[in-house]
Amino acid sequence: MIRSLDNDTLLGLWERMTRIRAFETRVGEIAAAKEVDGYLHTYSGQEAVACGVIPLLRDDDWFTSTYRNHGHAIARDIPLDEIAGEIYGKVTGVCGGKGGSMHVADQSRGMIGGMGIVAGGLPIATGAALASKYLGRDSVAVAFFGDGAVHQGAWHEALEFASLFQCPVVFVCENNLYAETTAVDYHLLAGSVSAMTGPYQIPSVQIDGMDVLAVRAATAAAFERARTGNGPSLIEAMTYRYGGQYEGDTQTYKPPTEVAYWRGQDPLLRFRSDTATRLG
Repeated sequence: MIRSLDNDTLLGLWERMTRIRAFETRVGEIAAAKEVDGYLHTYSGQEAVACGVIPLLRDDDWFTSTYRNHGHAIARDIPLDEIAGEIYGKVTGVCGGKGGSMHVADQSRGMIGGMGIVAGGLPIATGAALASKYLGRDSVAVAFFGDGAVHQGAWHEALEFASLFQCPVVFVCENNLYAETTAVDYHLLAGSVSAMTGPYQIPSVQIDGMDVLAVRAATAAAFERARTGNGPSLIEAMTYRYGGQYEGDTQTYKPPTEVAYWRGQDPLLRFRSDTATRLG
C-alpha cells in the first residue's frame, strides 16, 4: 500500500504521529511536575490508530473519542496550543478551559468530544450516523473506544441500533490489552472484540494497530462500506499504551517481557523503517 501513497501523504502521517508523541511526552512531564490538577491520560504507543483513521475523515464527518483523546484531537489538526490550553483549564483552550483533558471537543472539525464515561461515545456517534442517513448524506461517523467498553450496556445498544437501522458508523476499538489495570486475557472471554459482533450482523476485522498503513487500509474499506449504504462495521486495532492508565500509574501489573515486546513494535519506528524499506 505504501507505494500507492504520495510523499505528501506519507509525510503527513509521520508528522502527525511524531507530533502526538512529542505532545504526550510533554504532558507526562507536566503531570509529574503536578502543574495541573486531575487525571491525565496519554496516547503514546497508540498513534498509528488515530493517524490511520482520522486523516481519512471528510469535513462533514463526525467522530467521538474517549478520555484518552489528545491523540485524536492532534490527528484532526486541532491546534496544539488550544489542546494545551484546555488541559491547563485556560480560556484559550479549545473548550474555553471548561472541558479539561478528558473532554477535548471541537465540533467545527467534526470532533464531537472526548467522553469521560466508558462507551459513552458509541451511542452518540451512532446518532450522528443516523442523522446523516436520514438527511440523505454520505457522511460517516466514527466511535473510538477501548477494549473495556464492551462490558458496558451502551456498547451493545449502539451496535444493535446501528445494525438495525444500517447506520453509516465505524466502530474503532483501540485494544491496548488493558481495561484500566485488568488484562484483556482475563476480562474478555470472547477472545477478541471483533469476535463479538456476529450476533449484531456487523462485519469486523482485527488488525495490527501498530501499523498505520494497515489501519488506514482497513479504515478506507470501512468508510467505503458506510458511504455506499452498506451499514456499520467494526475495526479492532491491536495496540499498546506506553503510559499508564493515567499519568502516575506505576504499571506494576504489566510483565516486563510484554512491555519490551511492544516497545519493539513502536509505530513511529516501524513506519520509518517500513517507509525506508518499501521505497528503497
